Amino acid sequence: MTDSTSQRGSAFVTGGSKGIGYAVAQALIGAGYRVTVTSRNEAEVQAAAAKLGQEARGAACDVRDFAALQTAIDAHVAAFEGLDVLIVNAGLGHFAPVQDLSVEQWSEVIDINLTGAFHSVKAAIPALSRSQGYIIFVSSLAGKNAFAGGSAYNASKFGMNGFSESVMLDLRPLGIKVSQLMPGSVATQFGGHTPSEADAWKIQPEDLAQIVLDLLAMNPRTLPSRVEVRPAQPPKR
Repeated sequence: MTDSTSQRGSAFVTGGSKGIGYAVAQALIGAGYRVTVTSRNEAEVQAAAAKLGQEARGAACDVRDFAALQTAIDAHVAAFEGLDVLIVNAGLGHFAPVQDLSVEQWSEVIDINLTGAFHSVKAAIPALSRSQGYIIFVSSLAGKNAFAGGSAYNASKFGMNGFSESVMLDLRPLGIKVSQLMPGSVATQFGGHTPSEADAWKIQPEDLAQIVLDLLAMNPRTLPSRVEVRPAQPPKR
């Protein structure tokens, strides 16, 4: 990757139609990258891509469907002549005591958050090997701090953290860098939430986007493999 903002390369952002993924895509475009954002919803992802501007593409695909994801990444590579950055961000959560959590809810969380991460990496490795690119996992502090009602989500994020650390070791010899970003409370639409002024104390999506840019700007001899980030001043309880 060069220092010229006109030649930074390209990035593929899963779950990029809103929230953290959208903010990261927006920041990458501002830094000179061309970006594909994905969502399971065709109308939603195309609207997001249009809002992001001419350097963005939208791709409707479900990260649980490896063939569809591979097709989307191949189309990205063809459109942008390569792939330099993969942001593994697609995710969801179902929260309930384990005795009330349904089998379907468990499977959806694990299949999207964890198996979807594997699919994303697997599909992108050939292109990232050629560019000696970068994979950034958007995980969570829930990947090290369990909480009641979070059995599926905690399991998926604990798994993602272990997966990303193993992937880092596997891919480092190929020149591919891997980092995991582990935020605490973030003001997003996650879980059907609508951000408001009451969320001002939380990490904002643009804060995480800045961290992504900082990771990409790091001297290539140094790899911050795990970045934990928390609200500086959470409300007193």
